[in-house]
Amino acid sequence: MDASDAPRTDAPAPSDPASPAPSGPAAPTPYRRVSDADLPFALRISAAWAWRLAIIIAVVSALLWGLAHLSFLVVPVLVAALLAGLLSPVVAWLVRARVPRGLAVAITELGFMGLVAGLLTLVGRQISEGFSQLWGEAIAGLTEVQKWLAEGPLQLTAGQLETYIHDAQSLLQNNQSTLVSGVLSVGSSAGHIITGALIALFVLVFFLLEGERIWRFLVGLLPRAAQPAANGAGRAGWRSLVSYVRVQVLVAAVDAVGISVGAAILGVPLALPLAILVFVSSFIPVVGALVSGAVAVLLALVANGLVNAVIMLVVVVAVQQLESHVLQPLVMGRAVSLHPIAVVLSVAAGSYLAGIPGALFAVPALAVVNSAVRFISARAWETETAPGGSAEISSGAAGATESAPTS
Repeated sequence: MDASDAPRTDAPAPSDPASPAPSGPAAPTPYRRVSDADLPFALRISAAWAWRLAIIIAVVSALLWGLAHLSFLVVPVLVAALLAGLLSPVVAWLVRARVPRGLAVAITELGFMGLVAGLLTLVGRQISEGFSQLWGEAIAGLTEVQKWLAEGPLQLTAGQLETYIHDAQSLLQNNQSTLVSGVLSVGSSAGHIITGALIALFVLVFFLLEGERIWRFLVGLLPRAAQPAANGAGRAGWRSLVSYVRVQVLVAAVDAVGISVGAAILGVPLALPLAILVFVSSFIPVVGALVSGAVAVLLALVANGLVNAVIMLVVVVAVQQLESHVLQPLVMGRAVSLHPIAVVLSVAAGSYLAGIPGALFAVPALAVVNSAVRFISARAWETETAPGGSAEISSGAAGATESAPTS
């Protein structure tokens, strides 16, 4: 046996379990990466919600910023969509009566324009015919106001009244440039309104004539897997929009009947044109109700005196409160499947963010989004068999580009 076969004496001896541990420094623990499991569960869930909500808020803010800078185009298109929701049943009825679709669209839109023009003409003619009578009553009412200022609690003398009138004239002369710029801005706004109306009528023609083809073209741009859901969600939102427009017409009619009947009972002149004015202005939130109510109260003041005007004011406020707290939240909320609180808050938020257009489109936009989200969350396209539903778009999306209108 040579030296290589000899047992080695330098190998460490096996340690005795009973022997005490060595007194040297302990070996360092290996480094472990911190993972999500080390964080509290509540913190992980909160962070997950936070960054997702931050992305949603950023996207919505960017979208609103873009829409605000393109409002001269967006608002007419949205108005055309509302009018299409109102007039599409008329076009469908004419088509079912075997009228060619193009002719049905022409009859519907020209009839609508004629109806609106006729109502506005009737209002202007009635007011112009009664203006001469009301002018004399207005002069008499102004005399009564001057008499009340002189003999009433204020006890203003003729000299004081003349001083106040002179101060008002001086104020107008000193702010003439501001008034002129205000008039020019009003004229510019009127020009924008006319341009927007023409764009809305032009877009309305194609919404009524080729709305189905336009929608199929837009859905066909999406990935094939997403087309059934997008198609069904869009159609559900469109049904909510149609319901909203119909209920809005009902609300405007209730306002017009309530205020005009109150004016007729109180003997206020021009009750019929006042009803038409209230009906048309009810489609403009906040401002429309304020202007039409002010006209009703002024007519009562000029024609029948202060007491009659106060009663007319009570009638106007009562009708508008009925609309705001009963018709809008309850009837409108049920028609578009929205809670009354959601209706009120959406109108308030829309008016704060975008003024009159925001208040006008807040409820229909929320109704469309609500219906679309409900449709997608319920995965209703998987069982939808209605005509024009997901079954059609899944098979016909390939030909959507060919049937879409060319630019």
